[in-house]
Amino acid sequence: MTGFKVDRVREMFPALVSKDEQPATIFLDNPGGTQVPRMVIEAIGQAMASAASNLGGLFPSSIRAEEIWQSSHQAMADMLGASSMREIIVGPSMTTLTLHISRSIGRTFNRGDEIIVTRMDHEGDISPWLLLAEDLGLVVKWLSFNRDSWQIEVEDLKSLLTDKTRLLALNFASNLTGSINNVAELSSVARAAGALVYVDAVQLAPHRLVSVNELNCDFLACSSYKFYGPHLGILWGRESILEKLHAYRCRCSSDELPQRLETGTPQTELLAGLEATVNYFQWLGELCGYTGSRREKLAGAYTTAIAYEDQLTTRLIQGLEEIRGLQIYGITDVERIHDRVPTVSFTHDSFTPDEMSQTLAKNGICAWTGHNYAYEVVKHLGLDVEQGVLRLGIAQYNTESEIDTTLGVLTDLLK
Repeated sequence: MTGFKVDRVREMFPALVSKDEQPATIFLDNPGGTQVPRMVIEAIGQAMASAASNLGGLFPSSIRAEEIWQSSHQAMADMLGASSMREIIVGPSMTTLTLHISRSIGRTFNRGDEIIVTRMDHEGDISPWLLLAEDLGLVVKWLSFNRDSWQIEVEDLKSLLTDKTRLLALNFASNLTGSINNVAELSSVARAAGALVYVDAVQLAPHRLVSVNELNCDFLACSSYKFYGPHLGILWGRESILEKLHAYRCRCSSDELPQRLETGTPQTELLAGLEATVNYFQWLGELCGYTGSRREKLAGAYTTAIAYEDQLTTRLIQGLEEIRGLQIYGITDVERIHDRVPTVSFTHDSFTPDEMSQTLAKNGICAWTGHNYAYEVVKHLGLDVEQGVLRLGIAQYNTESEIDTTLGVLTDLLK
């Protein structure tokens, strides 16, 4: 197999092209959303031109829209390792899908039942369950992460499980610390206690290939705009569970999967972009020398990209650790680099996150500050909720020179 060809990758992204002889923008705001390759942009435009119709008609544009709907769901089934496209639900965002499906799941709960949420999650996988608990009279238990491992530990989960536990809402990777949880083991423990497991994989999906049938969870959600696609949320659920859930839908809507859990007119143009996003990963796998099925090419793309991203992450962390007064929140041991995604958050003794971010922005470097919706994480770390952290996140199109430039700007400011 060949190595990662970042120059070829960067050619695919129009946003990375420098303009008016100015240096290209350095995008390190990727945990909040990535840039988009040309093939995705073109697919969206073509769908707007040829398939701007509702589904179910007997005329060409409607038939084309139906084909896009079908093929985009199959593409995501391939990407997540689902058994069938019937297990793939697409909606406006992960948070919207979670709010929606939580109501259906809640129909199976009774007052006094217990649910577990974590202090490591994005609010998109906390607030929907807190709202459900408020409405139904459920008992909420909080699962903290370990400050030594920066992960959720099995023993801490076991201490919260009872015969009344009905749900564990768990994130795969933190959008603030970058830490990856052992979802397969945690899910197995929770399901053995009789609980459903709902996994937020929004931050993991851009950096690791998901195999839902190997994780022992019941639901898994992600967002395509985090992995070079359009603004959509994707939810996988076990077919045996989805087909039994009460569906909040219009009376005349289809009762088939996945339509029964997808409300309103499909966003056909974005679905075309979603399939093109999977095709981008397939192209990357082929670029790296992989052959075989779509899934095999996707696996190859991720394998090669992970090795490349880990190198950049190590370079970034080691450079930040040389800056006096700077504290990183997350795994910094290079021997454990595979236990995290390339999202690195930190604070400084003398400069606020906003002050650091403003200096980066003046130098053409994009980064996010604040709690980034990791509200419980920031509180658990004892940080100011409004100021939060400065968060840098690496994507496939970032380069060593971009990391060095960013470290140089920060070093000049913070020295």
